[in-house]
Amino acid sequence: MTVKSILATKGRDVATAAPDLSMQDLARALADRRIGAMIVTGGGGEVVGIVSERDVVRALARGGAAALAEPVSRHMTAKVVTCREDHTIVQVMELMTNGRFRHMPVTQDGKLVGVVSIGDIVKHRVAEMENEQKALKEYIASA
Repeated sequence: MTVKSILATKGRDVATAAPDLSMQDLARALADRRIGAMIVTGGGGEVVGIVSERDVVRALARGGAAALAEPVSRHMTAKVVTCREDHTIVQVMELMTNGRFRHMPVTQDGKLVGVVSIGDIVKHRVAEMENEQKALKEYIASA
């Protein structure tokens, strides 16, 4: 199974932020949308960073409430690991595990086309395993 199949199921809607958005507005958007991260994009739709709930907490720990007035560009992860639609679930799981992150932008030709979370990956992997188990049970029953 590939990232493309996940995006076909969950959709391609991605919450994005401009680099100059304040951390307070970002935190509000995360809470309102009930999501854990936003992709920071440039004017041409390219991925320039990612900001997660963890980044908000770290910013508050370092700078106190004043950090909320700062732009997300100051606290975002700028070296973002991305994947393509043709990456397999196993490849993405490995990248997320090794990098210790939970959200991965999906890009094509340098442009953002979706995002997958560890929850999306686990959900699809469990469904895959359930289908395999069902097929094995049917095979055994018919033998």
